[in-house]
Amino acid sequence: MRVKDVMAKKVKSILPDAKVNKAWDLLSENKISGLPVIDRDKKLLGMFTEKDIIKYILPGYLDKVGPFVYQDDPKAMKNKVKELLSERKVCDVMRKEVVTIDPDVSLSEAAKIILTEKVRRIPVVDKEGKVVGIIAREDVVKAFIKGEV
Repeated sequence: MRVKDVMAKKVKSILPDAKVNKAWDLLSENKISGLPVIDRDKKLLGMFTEKDIIKYILPGYLDKVGPFVYQDDPKAMKNKVKELLSERKVCDVMRKEVVTIDPDVSLSEAAKIILTEKVRRIPVVDKEGKVVGIIAREDVVKAFIKGEV
């Protein structure tokens, strides 16, 4: 079985110049945790995820000092959320380095990539870099459980 056999072909995506609040609405309405960011030709530019929102809101020093030194500042966090939802565009928050996969890759290889890269979903792109689908951990697990390997 190949990625193209189980991937979602109708992919919710967003343009890089869209406001973060619009991207959040898409995530929330569709009960998903991430969106491919594409250009007008459907070429992948990045990913916008719930994790990126959290990273934006929490203090920037967390990457440097780790979880041991953290001061909870609700007012600062509230201000960051307000700024994020009112002023920021998707391109300001999105991850630009994204793991992708070819539609003809095996499900076993997709599973390996999901585990080693620690991702929940992988955009499926064609030879031109256009998004043609998305495969999530759930898709892989369902195929494994059904014996469709």
